[in-house]
Amino acid sequence: MAVCARLCGVGQSRRCRRRQRQNQQGQGSDSDMDEEEEGERIVGQPRGHVSGDVSAAGPSDAAVHHRGGSSATGPPHPQSLSDLPPELLVEIFSLLPGPSLPNVGLVCKAFRQILNMETIWRRRCTEEFDLKGDLRKVEVGGVSSRELYVKLLYPYRNILGIWQPDIGPYGGLLNVVVDGLFIIGWMYLPPHDPRVEDPMRRRPLFRVHMLESNKATVECMYGHKGPHKGDIQTGKKDEFSTKCNQTDHHRMPGGRQEEFRTWLEEEWGRTLEEIFHEHMQELILMKFIYTSQYDNCLTYRRIYLPPRMPSDLLQPGLFKGTYGSHGLEIVMLSFHGTSARATKLTGDPNVPAGQLTLDVDLRRPVVLPDLENQRRIEELSQLVLGVHAEVQRETEQRAKVVSPTVSGAAAEEACGGASVAEGLEVAHGACSDSCPPGPSSSTSPLETQPFVLPLGVMARNEVYPRTCRQCFYGTGLIAGHGFTSPERTPGLFVLFDEDRFGFIWLELKSFSLYSRLKDQLAHAHAPDMERFDAMLHSMQSWTS
Repeated sequence: MAVCARLCGVGQSRRCRRRQRQNQQGQGSDSDMDEEEEGERIVGQPRGHVSGDVSAAGPSDAAVHHRGGSSATGPPHPQSLSDLPPELLVEIFSLLPGPSLPNVGLVCKAFRQILNMETIWRRRCTEEFDLKGDLRKVEVGGVSSRELYVKLLYPYRNILGIWQPDIGPYGGLLNVVVDGLFIIGWMYLPPHDPRVEDPMRRRPLFRVHMLESNKATVECMYGHKGPHKGDIQTGKKDEFSTKCNQTDHHRMPGGRQEEFRTWLEEEWGRTLEEIFHEHMQELILMKFIYTSQYDNCLTYRRIYLPPRMPSDLLQPGLFKGTYGSHGLEIVMLSFHGTSARATKLTGDPNVPAGQLTLDVDLRRPVVLPDLENQRRIEELSQLVLGVHAEVQRETEQRAKVVSPTVSGAAAEEACGGASVAEGLEVAHGACSDSCPPGPSSSTSPLETQPFVLPLGVMARNEVYPRTCRQCFYGTGLIAGHGFTSPERTPGLFVLFDEDRFGFIWLELKSFSLYSRLKDQLAHAHAPDMERFDAMLHSMQSWTS
């Protein structure tokens, strides 16, 4: 308490100093000497060590100057924080993190009054929650920046960022952002198939605001009848749930048929009659039945964007990709030493969200033949399958070196502890310590070469780049309906430029084109690579 009182300039210690100064005004050199001795002890001289000139004389000019007397050339130094001008205190308090400010207000009444200044809370809202607009407009609407911070932004800070909804195999991408008086949860939808270059579409699922009262209100935005009552529950770390309290707002007068037609136009941009492929019709109807049963009562798990490393082949991030009859899906491209991985954020009944769809070995580049020979599927198959056979031989040799009697689990541990959930990673370079080093990737500009798809390879989007930078051997995950009999099949990873890449699935004779999602996603970057790797492992376990 004594320290707090001294900092604030209030309390008994300051009154004692005032009385001491008053008593010393009528005393002689003895009191002045005591003050001089005290000053000397402060700067480190031993007690009793006093200059002869000072001890023999009374209060000298130097002593008067030292005590801030009439000979002083400037104002006295502040003895505490409370001696500072209010505008300087506002600037100091504005630099403190918002959660610490209530403790500052407990020090004294003056500090508590200064904390009512909107300047302090405007700065906290801007720096901690990336609010870009002019908060004075918000304050004109009747909500102060302090109320905005204390009652909306801070209580709901843990739901900001990107999330994956638990919708079985379909997954998804939710981005929760601050927009003025609102916190809005936007569901990101891929463009209509097969326009992979188009921007993402957004649909609001919920919002939290302070429009109607002095406390935060949660509303469900699902359906076509406008906002209605909802709820948000935050329990476990990196997880929250939404609940709609008025699901009748989701229903349409025409019943399920009208709901399906509306959903189909939003999801696919066409009617069911325009989709001639019977298998695709079945997949679309299955997705509608499965996803509509949730009525926006969902659980979301936090996901992170991958960190950027200097050796990465290109900027990691989110990409939209073509997946045949399943339409466009969202994948996350990340780099892990000598491998590049694409993990599904949205999925389908064959390969669900959370699974490792592509695993690329960056130590095994593939040199394409001339443009004429690229058109022959046999030529490309011979190149890729030759690398695939080499990988299998190296895997078998490493297994023999470890021990012919070692179990599969022990062999995995000996090769760096690769998990089954990560696919056949041991065969694709997981044992980076024991495998011979290959050519390292580089972010420097590379010379482009002509590229064309082989005849017989199906592409949903035939408007693909006709030049590429590099190609690498990789594997893609395929499975039967219900994620049955999953296996990794060899293919070719094609890097076109910083924002596009492709993958040729040799066994399926199909081509997937991926285009970068360029939306700015705040509060989404992983703190470190360890946290990101743990998140990837958890994603695979959600849908395995």
